[in-house]
Amino acid sequence: QVQLVESGGGLVQAGASLRLSCAASGRTFGNYAMAWFRQAPGKEREFVAAINWSGTSTLYADSVKGRFTISRDNAKNTVYLRMNSLKPGDTAVYYCARGSDKYAYERISIDYWGQGTQVTVSS
Repeated sequence: QVQLVESGGGLVQAGASLRLSCAASGRTFGNYAMAWFRQAPGKEREFVAAINWSGTSTLYADSVKGRFTISRDNAKNTVYLRMNSLKPGDTAVYYCARGSDKYAYERISIDYWGQGTQVTVSS
């Protein structure tokens, strides 16, 4: 069983930055792609970003492209989401997720989910 624990969420003003972290348990972290999703109140969960097993390939939703950066440190079993120029529309619960294989793609198949961390952006 893999556990994913997110941290770094909070309340910020528009234009600010945050970095989310997701620490994974287990010894196989480096064998799988990782992703971030988000869910705003009253909306479905949506894809935000994904990164392949080695960190050499990334993919972003159009709504965050150029503002968010996903990265990973396999030695620390951790994936990050750097969020710059935050907007009120970015307000959501952000979920870390482990892919079912090595590769990053938007319709990534997910094996495990974290519990989520709240990000609130005020105007």
